[in-house]
Amino acid sequence: MEEKVMPSGDEITTFRVVVDRPPKDRGPSGKVRVDTIPCSAWTKRVRGVIGRCAAGDLVEVHGVLRRRFFRAQGVPTSRIEVDVRAVRRL
Repeated sequence: MEEKVMPSGDEITTFRVVVDRPPKDRGPSGKVRVDTIPCSAWTKRVRGVIGRCAAGDLVEVHGVLRRRFFRAQGVPTSRIEVDVRAVRRL
């Protein structure tokens, strides 16, 4: 989890949700495969809930998928992330 203040003054918390793949998608060694999904939280309420979560907590996340464009070391680039609207720890 990372908290940032943007040049606009907006606060954002970024984090990743780790999702286990179904058993049929396990690798040849039988290890569980996972997907990591980048997420961003802009509202104070959602940032507060995320701030109380710890690695390993089971969470339910609701949001919209966004593609963000920015410059990294002067190079135009983009990334896809979930713009989180609501989250709860299960």
